[in-house]
Amino acid sequence: MSDLPSSAGPIEHGPLRPIELATGAVLGGVTVGLVTVGSIIPLAAALNLVAAVPLALLAHRHRLRALVTATIAATLVAFVAAGVLTAVGIVASASVAGIIGIMKRRGRGLFAVFGLSLLTGLSWALFSVGSLLLFSHARALLFDSIRNSARGIQELAAKQPQLEPLGRAVADLTESALRWWWALVAGGVASGVVLTALFSWFVLGSVLDRLAWLPGTDRLDAPADDRPIAPLPVTLRKAAFRYPGARTDALRDIDLTVAVGEFVAVVGHNGSGKSTLTRLLAGLPPTAGAVDRPGSAGLGHLGGTALVLQRPESQTLGVLVADDVVWGLPAELAAEVAVDDLLREVGLDGMGGKETATLSGGQQQRLAVAAALARRPALLIADEATSMIDPDGRRDLVALLARLPERHPMAVVLVTHHEADAAAADRVVHLADGRTVDALPAWPQPVHDTRRRPMGDTILELRDVRHTYNRGTPWEAPALHGVDLAVRRGEALVVVGGNGSGKSTLAWIIAGLIEPTSGRCEVAGKPVAEQIGRVGLAFQHSRLQLQKQTVGEEIADWGGRATGSGAVGRALDAVGLDRLLAARSVEELSGGQAKRVVLAAIVASHAQIVVLDEPLAGLDPAGRADIVELLARLRDSGLTLIVISHDVEDMARVCDRTVHLADGRILEPGTLRDTASVAKAAVRRADTAKQPAADAAWRLEHGGH
Repeated sequence: MSDLPSSAGPIEHGPLRPIELATGAVLGGVTVGLVTVGSIIPLAAALNLVAAVPLALLAHRHRLRALVTATIAATLVAFVAAGVLTAVGIVASASVAGIIGIMKRRGRGLFAVFGLSLLTGLSWALFSVGSLLLFSHARALLFDSIRNSARGIQELAAKQPQLEPLGRAVADLTESALRWWWALVAGGVASGVVLTALFSWFVLGSVLDRLAWLPGTDRLDAPADDRPIAPLPVTLRKAAFRYPGARTDALRDIDLTVAVGEFVAVVGHNGSGKSTLTRLLAGLPPTAGAVDRPGSAGLGHLGGTALVLQRPESQTLGVLVADDVVWGLPAELAAEVAVDDLLREVGLDGMGGKETATLSGGQQQRLAVAAALARRPALLIADEATSMIDPDGRRDLVALLARLPERHPMAVVLVTHHEADAAAADRVVHLADGRTVDALPAWPQPVHDTRRRPMGDTILELRDVRHTYNRGTPWEAPALHGVDLAVRRGEALVVVGGNGSGKSTLAWIIAGLIEPTSGRCEVAGKPVAEQIGRVGLAFQHSRLQLQKQTVGEEIADWGGRATGSGAVGRALDAVGLDRLLAARSVEELSGGQAKRVVLAAIVASHAQIVVLDEPLAGLDPAGRADIVELLARLRDSGLTLIVISHDVEDMARVCDRTVHLADGRILEPGTLRDTASVAKAAVRRADTAKQPAADAAWRLEHGGH
């Protein structure tokens, strides 16, 4: 049983936690890049001044052992990549970063920094002197070089009588310095470390203060559980959870049992507590109530709990598909995994040698399931794993998850906001406002919004656009084949197609982020690549575009220096957000709010064309309806909208035209059937043939063929 709160503070003992390993790997890699480039390229030497920032952030957020581990790994990589001097630069940066980060974390002041930097400086001084004593031949060679330089200066000065005394002084000073080299080296190194640390306390400390708003905690981090791994059966009794600093519970009064052999679906809208429930099932202790299981949850361990998350690309680590399946497993366990059999089971037969970067979203999610199965989990949790893939891929993934408890001694919990996903489950749990309910409230579907403003002349034109990634290499991958497209000013166009059809590549070309391999993409008669800013791009994952601390700062940054609070307020008005939201941290935004803020920023930038990549992905029905209504308003304001989406039915309510992209080619208009009629026909076929309820629900909701 576990009823301990998770807000007891960071764990200060034991092995490194996953969040420490992940953060250390990323920030250590950034440091290697900064120091290496700064050491090799003379014009980039200033990068060495900021190289301490990543490791200082690590020391500020995590334990000393995380900093030490990251420093050792970064030093080894830097030594292999750029030699001894770069490796020493990494250690030097880590020394200063550790002093500032640790003192900031512990709330100490300038005197503590001085004391710690003095000890560190003396250590560096001893290391420097010891190294020169140990490598005596190298020291002699260095000293001879210095003497020769001094003699050269003396000889040059002797040619001018008035400079001859200066030359002798240089030679005498050099000899004196080399005679007392150990004192000069030790004093110089120690004082240099102290002065650098004191200077960095003000400069680097200010940087850390400004970065304090960035999230640095792992919401899956739980106290150590030394019991044997046995996550099932798991029973929640009146379980509740409240996040640190929150005023209300995210989850409360939850009674639930999951046993081996079950496929359980948890359905709820955004903010209903679904993800919090998955964290409790994965081992996070509740703040009230109890969670009973025979052993530990064993998250990520063999025979324990495995998670498949919403964004498939964030879970892909291996270069090749086969490598990714066993990534992170010890060599002896990886050798026991039947990779080909697992790939065949998840529908990726024969793809073990394929690069993971070439997989579609649905294939990446299947790969994530295979990687989870390689650890033989007793409990597999799929947290919104279907929300970012197309309807066909979603249906196939749900069918795959439903079969797993029949083939393996395990349970599967699918968390989703799509009722259709739950049709194949043995049991459905509905969540609303953090509680279990009998059924979810019905949300109004988006209605067709009649255009209120006529379209203008052609503003965007693509002529025979083709694009091939890695062209001329063995890994070249054609993405687009002869695309011709004309879009009028003020038109709303939806581009639909399955995963891997070339939709995202088309979006990037239209936005000017990449140039086509051949053909032309023009806005108002000029290449779009020469008009950066004329086309705005809203990413599928909106949070990746928000780089500032607050909403207001983000919108103002997009709008340029002349964008004041009035312009920020008008941009928020345009997307239906309260002006008070301008002061809110971007970390506090919901998925729907983040999408609206990106659109507000694009409005402030005065872009004429807006490309939206999957604007409805990851949103519940209410959020989808709100975004569709917002896009209708932006269309009527005169913006040209190009929507990349597989949500044909919802986007058809606001868009004037549908373009079907398949295998990098635009199909003829007659090849795309009417979505509504397809949905109704699917239901009639299901009723006539008495197909399973899951198929009928899929076709009704998604317009499947």
